[in-house]
Amino acid sequence: MSASSTRMTKAHKVSIAGIAAAGVAALTFSLVPGNASAETETVNTATTTAAQASIAKQESAAAKQKAAAAKQKAAAAKKLAAAAAKAHAQTVAHAKVVQHAKAVEHAQAVAHAKAKANADAKKKAAAAAAKAAAKKRAVEQAASRAAARKPVFANNLDGWIKESLSIMKKHGIPGTYDGLHRNIMRESSGNPNAINNWDINAINGVPSIGLLQVIKPTFDAYHVAGTPNSQYDPVANITAAANYAADRYGSIDNVNSAY
Repeated sequence: MSASSTRMTKAHKVSIAGIAAAGVAALTFSLVPGNASAETETVNTATTTAAQASIAKQESAAAKQKAAAAKQKAAAAKKLAAAAAKAHAQTVAHAKVVQHAKAVEHAQAVAHAKAKANADAKKKAAAAAAKAAAKKRAVEQAASRAAARKPVFANNLDGWIKESLSIMKKHGIPGTYDGLHRNIMRESSGNPNAINNWDINAINGVPSIGLLQVIKPTFDAYHVAGTPNSQYDPVANITAAANYAADRYGSIDNVNSAY
């Protein structure tokens, strides 16, 4: 056997000491009288009570730890709920901001469209007004030019015949200065107020009147637009008579007697 085998370990020493102590205790118990047994029971009871107190203390500590853990868990849950509520509030606030921004953008777009429509309408109205003004100026200028070109006829037989010929030309009524003058001199001697009160027409209530002695029904039927509606008006009388003569005889130039 080696030296290491014969040498006792610390564990062996402790075990042997424990056995020895137990032997001593047994021996002592056997030698101690009855009251010693009672004392031992008291010691055991105290030991048990202490053990129970220790267990109770441990259980109380465990309960406290469990309560602290529950409290921490509740606090964490509360903190989490607060964070969730805060995040929800931020989301709602952001949504409101976005919605407001969209509403503002829409309102601005509507206002811009309305302003553009108003501007376009004003521009269109201005263009129409300018066009109307230009047209009016053109008409006025044309009228002014026409008035400037319009000849001025003398207020006598020569002027009446020339004015009548001008009107007859516009309406396509044939006739010449000589034809008109010749018939006027035969019918009224150039008197625009001449009236025949003795022939059949006068008897029938429609006397011949004016330069070319035209009765009222004939004057009304062949009156030329743009001339006064009066048998006594020189130009109106001549143009109506020439219009009638053109319809019946081809031209006033073809009339050489009462017609």
